[in-house]
Parts: sequence; C-alpha cells; structure tokens
Amino acid sequence: MALIILDRDGVINQDSDDYIKSPEEWQALPGSLEAIARLSQYGYHVVIASNQSGLARKLFTIETLNAIHQKMHNQLSQLGGRIEAIFFCPHAPKHGCNCRKPRPGLLQDISRRLRMTLKNVPCVGDKLSDIEAALAVDAKPILVRTGYGRQLVDAGNLPAGVAVFDDLAAVADSLTKPE
Repeated sequence: MALIILDRDGVINQDSDDYIKSPEEWQALPGSLEAIARLSQYGYHVVIASNQSGLARKLFTIETLNAIHQKMHNQLSQLGGRIEAIFFCPHAPKHGCNCRKPRPGLLQDISRRLRMTLKNVPCVGDKLSDIEAALAVDAKPILVRTGYGRQLVDAGNLPAGVAVFDDLAAVADSLTKPE
C-alpha cells in the first residue's frame, strides 16, 4: 500500500496562532486539496496526523473538530480526492503524552492500525515537530514552506537530508510524476 501522512494545519489549510476553532475558520491552502486528489487518484492512501491541543484548551469541542473535518472531506470529495483516516492528539503540551508530535505515538498508532511499517513513508509537515516525529519512526520527513515551514527553513534548523518543497502541490507533483 502506498501511504502518505500529512499534517493538517499549515500543510492542507491555513494555520493560525489562535487555532482553527470552527469550520468557518478552516480555509484550504491554494492547491492543497487538488494535491490530495492527485495523490488519491495516483493510488496513495492519504492519512492525517495532527496535534489538536485546542481540544484540551477547550477552544473547540470534538463535535466542532468533526465538523471542520467534514468540511475538508466535502471539499476534497468534489475534486475526486479522499482522506482515509485522521489521527489527532487532543492533549495540551503540558500533559506530556506520547501522541503529541514531536513524540512518535501518533505515527506509531497509524503504523499499528494499518499493520505496516512507516519506513520511508512520506510524512509532510510544516514544523520541526512533524519532522522529528517522522524521523523517530524511520519515515521520510518532508517539509513544506507553507504554514511555519518557511520560518524553519530560513532559520536553518532542519535536520540534514530533509526534503523541502514549496507546498503540498509540489510534493504531489514529485510523488506522482512518471518515471
């Protein structure tokens, strides 16, 4: 099975320092849903792994998070794309859980549930925590310059060998180009 794991905020949709707290605030980044549709049509199983500490902070409810994801699914299905599963950490950083990226628990859960190793599976994110979580499970970390990615690249804090792309569309182009 061809699998790709995506962070949500800053990769698929616009991010906010104030959190994405409602379906109205969730806005897809230009080309991101089309990129997911291309990946789906090319045979990739697209899975999301996302920290959602706004739940623990009581900024939104699980019902609101589900409504946000439903909006994403609806817009994506109109383009012929599909997200197979969404895994998220609902905890605040102070909880010290194993599922909050950069810890690997969320990705390990994906591996267990899909009954497959994540070795060399592309994991796309815009933060160092996404990259560190991918490295911890031997996945292939990919950074996009959307969201917080450009700041990370400009600061020069990336581990060696991490692939960097302008956005999710560029990642999809790279993964789906004929050989």
